[in-house]
Amino acid sequence: MDIETQKPKVLRLGKWFKRKHKRDGPFHLREVSDGGEDEGDDYLDSVLFRSKEMAPYVSIDELRIFVGTWNVAGRSPIGSLAVDLEEWLNLKDAADMYVLGFQEIVPLKARHVIGAEDPTEATNWNMLIGKTLNNKYGCPWLVPMLNIISSNSYHYAGNPDSRRKKSVSNLNGNPLRERPRNQHDRLNGSGDQYKLIASKKMVGVFVSVWMKSELLKKYCISNVKVCSVACGIMGCLGNKGAVSVSMSIEGTSFCFIVAHLASGEKKGDEVRRNYQVSEIFRRTSFTRSPQNDMSSPPLTILGHDRILWLGDLNYRLCLEDSFARQLIKKQDWRALHEFDQLRREQRDGRVFQGWKEGSIDFAPTYKYSSHNFNCYSGGLPSRSGEKQRTPAWCDRILWYGRGIKQLSYFRSESKFSDHRPVSALFSTQGPSDR
Repeated sequence: MDIETQKPKVLRLGKWFKRKHKRDGPFHLREVSDGGEDEGDDYLDSVLFRSKEMAPYVSIDELRIFVGTWNVAGRSPIGSLAVDLEEWLNLKDAADMYVLGFQEIVPLKARHVIGAEDPTEATNWNMLIGKTLNNKYGCPWLVPMLNIISSNSYHYAGNPDSRRKKSVSNLNGNPLRERPRNQHDRLNGSGDQYKLIASKKMVGVFVSVWMKSELLKKYCISNVKVCSVACGIMGCLGNKGAVSVSMSIEGTSFCFIVAHLASGEKKGDEVRRNYQVSEIFRRTSFTRSPQNDMSSPPLTILGHDRILWLGDLNYRLCLEDSFARQLIKKQDWRALHEFDQLRREQRDGRVFQGWKEGSIDFAPTYKYSSHNFNCYSGGLPSRSGEKQRTPAWCDRILWYGRGIKQLSYFRSESKFSDHRPVSALFSTQGPSDR
């Protein structure tokens, strides 16, 4: 039988499938346990997967992804921070996706490092982020934000044709449900502009990923999974380490890693940081669906098509403090680059081989004085009790894989903590040819 005579049958099958599996709306959620999906969902996934073989993935239009990292020094998101956050997120030129990484959202004290995870601060940050991103659209995100996504294996899969969404398990194993639209939403067709895709906290390390609602309806966002790797005290506590998100957009896999590495500016401290990077690579994994290996995300970080690594990586400047401050005063960033520890380690092949980073044309982001956030720590002789810290570019954003173009790389000037936020805007489009 030739292809032309098969077309009507394929079209009829597609229409039957849509009627058969139609849901109430694009954000209908069904609970999925951490251990896997039920038999009905496995069958439905196999049908969806076969249908994608008949109808290839939609080519992704240009996606503009804002990536930001910020060590908030254990401070809660209160007071005038909303103004700082709006400036940091650059909403005048809003992106399609926001990947936000934080470090020290709780003080790194024993009760936080050893005790049970408390989602309170992550919830507070997510609520503030949601409020900032959706300021013009009211607050329909408040209910979902109360349940932080923390399962290491969950699935949030959407198909624009079938209008189907699966659930995401939260800390208690309950599905996150979108709150009913109010009368104003129903009458005007309005809603929140950005929705939370994934969120994961490990002690003070935290990642929060958001996407425009219209893109969730346009593209198939699938295989959203999270992972955490603790490699702090004794190599196993979560005061240092990474949280990661894996997801697929129309079949192109993305991985976002938020890391907080070992501190210290003594000679040899970079070896500990390099080791922790290798441990994060080795131990980060995303479980595959047992029924659909071919459509599941990669098991490892480097198995993804497009990878973004951000965080307080804590690499320092290898030069005397007074000389570093002289170069900073002159804004001689090119000279400072020669002493940047991370670039030296990369150049010598000890870490992040093959990874890219944009040109750093801004002042070091760490460490600012707790007495005067306009000055680097130890810069005021009258403050003899404050530890001297050589300024450094501790907060970094790197990427790996084809199909990624960095549009900007900058720091913001919030004085909320002893670190300045660092951000990058990326452009990515089309399926990866990696």
